[in-house]
Amino acid sequence: MEQVEWPRRGRARVVGVVGARGGVGASVLAACVADRLSRRTATALVSLDRAAIGLDLLLGMEGATGARWPDLAAARGEVDGADVVRLLPRWGSCAVLGPGRAEPGLPDDDVVSDVLDGLGGVLGAVVLDLDRRALLAGAAPPVDSALLVVPRDLAGVAGALAVLAAIRDVPTLLVVRGPAPGGLGASQVAQALGAPVAGLWRTDRRLAASVEHGGLRVAGRTARVATTAVRALDGVVR
Repeated sequence: MEQVEWPRRGRARVVGVVGARGGVGASVLAACVADRLSRRTATALVSLDRAAIGLDLLLGMEGATGARWPDLAAARGEVDGADVVRLLPRWGSCAVLGPGRAEPGLPDDDVVSDVLDGLGGVLGAVVLDLDRRALLAGAAPPVDSALLVVPRDLAGVAGALAVLAAIRDVPTLLVVRGPAPGGLGASQVAQALGAPVAGLWRTDRRLAASVEHGGLRVAGRTARVATTAVRALDGVVR
């Protein structure tokens, strides 16, 4: 994949969230972090994962009116971020930009770049649900900081090492996810990766039920780890 040249950001604080491997809950954490940030500033949650099933399903927004990525396919050049925000559906106080209901994937890279630049100029925070495969291929938008969700197993640590190598210039905090089948501790994960831990995400039995019955609800252990992660991000120098 050809590396994308992303333009300079606006004033928004841009946080990227990515998983060490698939299925570890990075999209859930991105949504919960966006929810927490939206309580203090205007925030957008944006999916950049070309293969994801979509934020609509995760958040229970299948019937919500508003623009998705396919609707912005003609947005190029100087994109008015305020206009884009007005077009987007909302999940609570957070604007959401994800793939289309029947059209997974994203528009051309230059469209994505221009839209993100526009949003960055008018919002206080943008949370990006990043595409791990794109990162590993060398294509990533600029972020101020990143959260890397790492399961407590050797495969997760190996995947995390590859992601960290791809975003080595970005201040990155770990969210370590349990359980640990082989007894690998969070401190061992942090030591192996050489990165600080922003939160421990233990099994939340209510999480799957909330997603399958009306959409993600930011509550319980998942809410607490998102709050802890945001506090840790506050300590990261931009």
